Amino acid sequence: MTTELQHLEPTKYGLALHTTTRELGLVISNFVGDTRSQVWYLDRELSSHLHQYLIEFIQPQTWANLAFLAVAKGPGGFTGTRIGVVTARTLGQQLGLPVFAISTLAAVAYSQVFHFCSVSMETEPGVRSQSDIAVEMPAQRGQVFGAIYQSTPNISGLTSLLPDTLMTPEVWQEKLATWNTTYQLIKAESGLGATVTSVLQLAYLDWQQGKCPNWSEALPFYGQHPVEM
Repeated sequence: MTTELQHLEPTKYGLALHTTTRELGLVISNFVGDTRSQVWYLDRELSSHLHQYLIEFIQPQTWANLAFLAVAKGPGGFTGTRIGVVTARTLGQQLGLPVFAISTLAAVAYSQVFHFCSVSMETEPGVRSQSDIAVEMPAQRGQVFGAIYQSTPNISGLTSLLPDTLMTPEVWQEKLATWNTTYQLIKAESGLGATVTSVLQLAYLDWQQGKCPNWSEALPFYGQHPVEM
């Protein structure tokens, strides 16, 4: 039994935030041609400027035009991740909107799959990536975050084969060495703010399937304590 996909009214939009690095990434879209995204390098100024950037960015739309919110939940920097998730939760509560918390690593993987398929469609129509996507991101104290994803048919989402996990580089390399299918390794080291578009797209794919997570369900994934215990 297939689920009938939902579609937004043209006047309704999804809004996503990405704050897990030193960049702020914002995107708003109605998924029928009106999409805007922007990335700012704010470093430690994120908490001081986020609210003003949000207000200016959504114009000419208003809060009333939003149908759902999405946020990168981590892994990433502790402070930036917390600020983004708290902001999304607060907006969701105040506006009565669902909030989709999307893995930072999943957004990187989806960006790669979407890019591969876009290139493949231009050169070989109908071709799609058959390999798994392994995403590696540096963590604190010499450790790494690792995850492995697989794109679903027609790039309609991602399946998590290995959930976001904090581990030593040696353990991660061992997992990759013993992985039993072909994979493509992506190192998520910079420019992650731009993957906010994938955060929104993954949230929209869930929204289309009728998912409607309450704001209180949006929780950050830090993976490790900001200071050594």
